[in-house]
Amino acid sequence: MNSISVNIFRENLKSFVEQVVNNHTPIKVTRRSGDDFIVMSAEDWEREQETLYILQNNTLMLQIADSLSTHSNNNGYKPNEEQINEITDL
Repeated sequence: MNSISVNIFRENLKSFVEQVVNNHTPIKVTRRSGDDFIVMSAEDWEREQETLYILQNNTLMLQIADSLSTHSNNNGYKPNEEQINEITDL
């Protein structure tokens, strides 16, 4: 993550915002007072919030672990030929 001073950020606000939105790379803005902040796109923020929700939800994490175990042991759901044709015809 790039780190810049608040003065440089302020002087080049438009270009830094474009960079954050287009490249999906957050920027750390440092201040003399020591209270730094992060600038990131709304899309990236929403994705981070969804990830945090999943990681904090024990039920979802157990389902994911169960699914990984089932997949690793090749014991997962296997559709029959008719179901596969229905899916691939979409």
